[in-house]
Parts: sequence; structure tokens; C-alpha cells
Amino acid sequence: MPLTRVFLGLGSNIDRHRHLCSGLDALAGFLTDMSCSPVFESHPVGIKSGPFINLVVSALTDLPLIELDRRLKFIEADNGRYAPDRKGLPLDIDVLLYGEQVGNFDGLVLPRAEILKNAFVLWPLSLIAPERLHPEVGLTFAKLWEESQIEQQLWPVAFEWRGQPLTPDSMLSSVQ
Repeated sequence: MPLTRVFLGLGSNIDRHRHLCSGLDALAGFLTDMSCSPVFESHPVGIKSGPFINLVVSALTDLPLIELDRRLKFIEADNGRYAPDRKGLPLDIDVLLYGEQVGNFDGLVLPRAEILKNAFVLWPLSLIAPERLHPEVGLTFAKLWEESQIEQQLWPVAFEWRGQPLTPDSMLSSVQ
């Protein structure tokens, strides 16, 4: 199967650094040409909990969409997502984009609607793929972020994965 560029949204609000690193490690085991956006912290949306940290991953995969989504569910499960006694959300991984596909694929709707609704998805996506076009709207993610009217507050936070900082110091110093 040919390689497909995918964009995944990751988030956590429980033991956040450990769970995001665990998710990234698992993804690195079967995705190639993987890169990560800066990491952002935000207040929760739609649930009562502590603050979340989120990022977007760009990568290539040879997996069909449904198999990719199945593997993501296993990674979430390995991190306690579906534990009956969990408090909060240890790890959430969503397929945001799978190539240029648009539509409903066995209940998985692409592109994911949260791209245009949530700052914690659109801002990191605009940084990791600024010139990429939203497959339905036809505008770049940089332009969509620039024109967005999303009123969520979020801020870049320091985060390291495998000894590498994901959020540039220049973004962190602008937060001070």
C-alpha cells in the first residue's frame, strides 16, 4: 500500500507528560517521517477536569484508515483510556486528516470537525502544516488559524520527548 500523510491530535489531562510520551513512543513504532507540533495547555472543553495538554503529529503510514484508527484505540487502552475507574482522560488520539479523504468511513468522519472548532487542534495544525489546505474548506491551516474566531484560551508549554524540546523557546518566552 502506498504511504499516506496523516495528522493526529493527541491530548491528555492525567499524568500528562507520561501519557503523551507513551503515545508518541507507540506511534513512532509504526509511523514514519513523524514530526510533532509545539505542545499547548488549555482548559478542558466539554468535560469537567484539570487542564489538558495537546499537540498534533504529522506522519506517513501504510496502514488503511480503519486499521490505523484501531491501533490508536489500542494505544489509548494501553494508557488507561477505557479503564472503568479512570478520572479524566489519560490519552486521546484522534485522526484529524488521512491524506485528502473526505467523508464518513465506518463512523470516522474526515476531516475531523474539531479542526475548525477547537484552538488546541487548529493552532498546532497551523504550525505543523501551515500551507496544507483543509480538504473541504480549501484554505490553508495558517489562514484558517489567522481568521479563526475561536475563543478558547491556550498557551504553549515546555515539553520534551526523547530528549528533544517540542515547543520552541521563542514561543515560551512570548508567554511570560
